[in-house]
Amino acid sequence: MTGDVAQMEPTTLVADELGGDLWTLNFGPQHPATHTTLRLVLELDGERVVACTPHIGYLHSGFEKLGEHLNYNQFVVVTDRMNYISPMANNIAWHHACELLFNIEITPRCKVLRTILAELARIQDHLLCVGCTALDLGGFTAFLYGFAEREDINDLCEDICGARFTTSYTRIGGLMQDMPDGWPDKVKTFCKKLPKAFDDIVSLLNRNRIFIERTKGIGFIDHDDAINWSLAGPLARASGVRRDLRKDEPYLCYADNWDGAGSSGVSFKVPISHGGDVLSRYLVRFEEMRQSLDIVDQLIDNIPAGPVNVLPDDKQTLPDKGETHSSIEGLIHHFEQVMTNRGHTPPIGEAYGANETASGELGFYLVSDGGNMPYRVHCRAPSFINYQCFPKLVVGHQISDVVAILGSLNIIAGELDR
Repeated sequence: MTGDVAQMEPTTLVADELGGDLWTLNFGPQHPATHTTLRLVLELDGERVVACTPHIGYLHSGFEKLGEHLNYNQFVVVTDRMNYISPMANNIAWHHACELLFNIEITPRCKVLRTILAELARIQDHLLCVGCTALDLGGFTAFLYGFAEREDINDLCEDICGARFTTSYTRIGGLMQDMPDGWPDKVKTFCKKLPKAFDDIVSLLNRNRIFIERTKGIGFIDHDDAINWSLAGPLARASGVRRDLRKDEPYLCYADNWDGAGSSGVSFKVPISHGGDVLSRYLVRFEEMRQSLDIVDQLIDNIPAGPVNVLPDDKQTLPDKGETHSSIEGLIHHFEQVMTNRGHTPPIGEAYGANETASGELGFYLVSDGGNMPYRVHCRAPSFINYQCFPKLVVGHQISDVVAILGSLNIIAGELDR
């Protein structure tokens, strides 16, 4: 299919022009290629898609409403469930927004650890997306190569916070705990072996005739449409949109002069493609993983000394666990923070904080009434925004192309709900 065919509007394809009756097909919500609870109602002329109506909300999590009934540290467990493919990135994005509201500046050591974990989460997310794109098109071996490396990242998460899947690692002003001894060495070991897995996947897919023909020219979206749809992340950058929050609105170690280990920030490139199709999204994600690996390499030997949490003098951060268990002052401090309205009380106001996650801009808008729980929480979930364009992308394609296009969007159903 050409890009022109993929851009046809549903209203231009009517039954009279197609010369026959249209069929209605329910694609999901229980379908192996949807990867999650998505339902697509497809209108078909034979095997060609005439129109598509996506249905969301099957998880019914209500995570924004939950934000009004949990304090600023408790809500981090909900962010794990929003994107269960790279939960650490969601933890970091949530408390980034909270710290803007509280006007808290985290320590250099915390900045470096959060940046390393954010890039590992990006690799973790992209590995599954790239692997599943191949899997849906019959490339099972490439999926296994990617999934094996994801397991190593899960092990690194378990070492640093005790959980492989639902990490809940960040806290206001810092982290749940510092990294264990020997953790940087494990990260460096992983970084040394990952390029071999990249080479294996590339050798299987990049010159594979079937994979190329199933992805090139499929699901095309141009530069202007990507902007008009407010697309973000690899989906937008594969259409030539030059936007990455790590460059355009830098935070953590992406910002200049972040004051860690005498450095002036990390150096990396933002991959851009103008193909606008499934293949371009695959290639952008692959290059982003290589850039993320380079960022981790720059930081892992330059982790500053010092605490990972800001000093608890202002009673805005949780005390150290050792202090909580060994002193009455620490126990009272912990009790006030967790069980009463006297802890974690930001000023009255509002704040919006956003991070560049694997799927694009993940932002949280918070409104505070001065209490220990947000008055209002709104999430700019990248999957929710990126999913809007799906009906446009599939029109004119075959049913088999629906699988490839859906995989290239990297939709996580937890982010689709409200």
